[in-house]
Amino acid sequence: MFASERDMLRAFLDYHRATLAMKCEGLTDEELRQQSMPPSTLSLLGLVRHLAEVERAWFRRVFEDNDAPMVWSDKVDFQAAYDAGTSTREEAFAAWEAEVEHSRRIERAAASLDLAGYQPRWGEEVSLRRVMVHVLLEYGRHNGHADFLREGVDGSVGA
Repeated sequence: MFASERDMLRAFLDYHRATLAMKCEGLTDEELRQQSMPPSTLSLLGLVRHLAEVERAWFRRVFEDNDAPMVWSDKVDFQAAYDAGTSTREEAFAAWEAEVEHSRRIERAAASLDLAGYQPRWGEEVSLRRVMVHVLLEYGRHNGHADFLREGVDGSVGA
């Protein structure tokens, strides 16, 4: 298959988004909140919440509103999203899906991957290309965590 750089980045990013959702399929809220081995407090629901923050921080805050608030934190604290102790699938997935759709709108509206936005945490401009690659890498890393978390919930390998 041949595709443009942009189409490939979009496809890989959507693949990883779908992978995260698949790793959570069929699980109850309690199972989604089940934490990894101590001292880690990581859970599948925490990953969904965290990736909602990642989408917001890297698309919405960079290209639209540098001061857009985080979803689960009053300050820029990506760790706060991991605390899914009282969260539900409905709440976490609604926020994540809304941020994914917002990110897709921003990406599709951009004239090119060279669109520049301002990354307030770094204090510098970044391209849409860099944002897409960064978010893709975030999903890849966290989907690896999701494999182990899913195994811990139902004993499946590569669910």
